[in-house]
Amino acid sequence: MTFTVAALYRFAPFDDPVVLRQPLLDLCAERGVKGTLLLAREGVNGTIAGPADGIAAVLAHIRALPDCADLDVKYSTAADMPFQRLKVRLKKEIVTMKVPGLDPARNAAPYIDPADWNALVDDPDTVVIDTRNDFEVGYGSFAGALNPHTKSFGDFPGWWRDHAAEFAGKRIAMFCTGGIRCEKSTAFLRSEGVEDVVHLKGGILAYLEQVPEADTRWHGSCFVFDERVSVGHGLREVGEKE
Repeated sequence: MTFTVAALYRFAPFDDPVVLRQPLLDLCAERGVKGTLLLAREGVNGTIAGPADGIAAVLAHIRALPDCADLDVKYSTAADMPFQRLKVRLKKEIVTMKVPGLDPARNAAPYIDPADWNALVDDPDTVVIDTRNDFEVGYGSFAGALNPHTKSFGDFPGWWRDHAAEFAGKRIAMFCTGGIRCEKSTAFLRSEGVEDVVHLKGGILAYLEQVPEADTRWHGSCFVFDERVSVGHGLREVGEKE
């Protein structure tokens, strides 16, 4: 059996995430879906795996939640179930940055499609920043991308404020695994007064899925948060570092 894996997120206003939790738990358990979903007042985030019809049912349920019709989903497959259990957790943030007042749903920077991303990587006047932590970057990154060497996403604001003057007048292009951290980090940069900032639509996963390996600017593999460990072009399972 092949399992469908869905990495998903949506910044959306949830007035009471508590009431959303149990129906999601029940549906996932009923349809054989495992993984982790995070619920917060700012939206939903997570990665789940299961039979194709089970994943479709869970995604249909999430899309019916307030302002979630345009849920961002990246699909891949796994030969074995990549999760051991199901968790639906209530959190303060669906991706933790610890900067109050950000509104990624309204203030995230413009997207750059994967097909157009290479031009930014090749542009010497564009600063390409990897917003993931140092451990993840160790598996792979884009050629010439700047690694902030953070231990967690919550360290990114401090790093930016320490180095912002170095990037004055430059275009900033940011990327992350599936796009969610860049939604928040670009909203943060805009709140700090940065006007020329963009980010990779769908993140590294969309790039590896859509851009031919012959044209790649990617080196290594992309760490993912399940038992596949990392994936490469075509989202093929790679495992430990190549």
